[in-house]
Amino acid sequence: MAAEQNDVLMRADHVKVYFKGRTKQSGTVKAVDDISFEIRKGETFGVVGESGCGKSTLGRTLIRLLKPTEGSVYLHGEDIGTLRGDALKQMRKKAQIIFQDPSACLNPRRTVRQILMEPFEIHGMTKQIDVDARIRELLQLVGMDEYHLSRYPHELSGGQKQRIGIARALALEPEIIICDEAVSALDVSVQAQVLNLLQELKQKLGLTYFFISHNLNVVYQVSDRVGVMYLGRMMELADYDQLYEKRYHPYTEALLSAIPQVGHNAGERIRLEGEVPSPSNPPSGCCFHTRCPKACSRCQQEVPAFREVEKGHFVACHLYEKEN
Repeated sequence: MAAEQNDVLMRADHVKVYFKGRTKQSGTVKAVDDISFEIRKGETFGVVGESGCGKSTLGRTLIRLLKPTEGSVYLHGEDIGTLRGDALKQMRKKAQIIFQDPSACLNPRRTVRQILMEPFEIHGMTKQIDVDARIRELLQLVGMDEYHLSRYPHELSGGQKQRIGIARALALEPEIIICDEAVSALDVSVQAQVLNLLQELKQKLGLTYFFISHNLNVVYQVSDRVGVMYLGRMMELADYDQLYEKRYHPYTEALLSAIPQVGHNAGERIRLEGEVPSPSNPPSGCCFHTRCPKACSRCQQEVPAFREVEKGHFVACHLYEKEN
């Protein structure tokens, strides 16, 4: 995937994440199945797909909350899977995460001040910097006031809780933040406010985002490039304007047809037949062939390679493989 090496912040190289079932009959769940891509400094890399396609598992693997079964993740060219002890702790400063449900990820027994103090305590920084000043700065960055410091999570609204989650992710001045469905649990009006906040912080602090969502409109608003996942695999990847102007994969086409449109741009909705297969028993060949309206016999037998069909536009589909 051609990007200047100096511009690449993070790289996933043939990453697989498999989970063994509790019984022999349940099989192995292939949550992420052989995915490779690069994330450039300063971009928002969006990932979209149906629930259960492996987006969150991939995001957590990128910051080593989960370890890949196979493959590697590189941050600044360093394989984070090999890091141990202090080296791993230092890596955690550079890569943080904002979780989907702000109510579930904030300790209900701690005040906002204690929650924001925790990253500094874990990394032994409480005597190195003026932590109280830094906490006040974080609150200001996310648009909250000092009087919130004494509040407990249950005393905050959903949007305020997520702002605290964002502030906590910013505490150690990371380079990349995994936004795992960061606005999906919020009301629509609050979603817009939080998305605007994330965009402002990106520009102000020079952040890089890996933005996970099942909401196509949200991904369209914030992403520089978009990856489309299905059943643990990357189906298509391109700049957002490329993808919305011309999509190659039938799955991407079906997803984008679901976005409500009006006027002359409104097209016919493509409805996929059948259910999403189980990741513990994925179809042979192309994992999408059981629901694909353009599938052929080859799709049932061979896994399509993830290849570049235009500059910067990658797709995994036999329809676009060049003849040898």
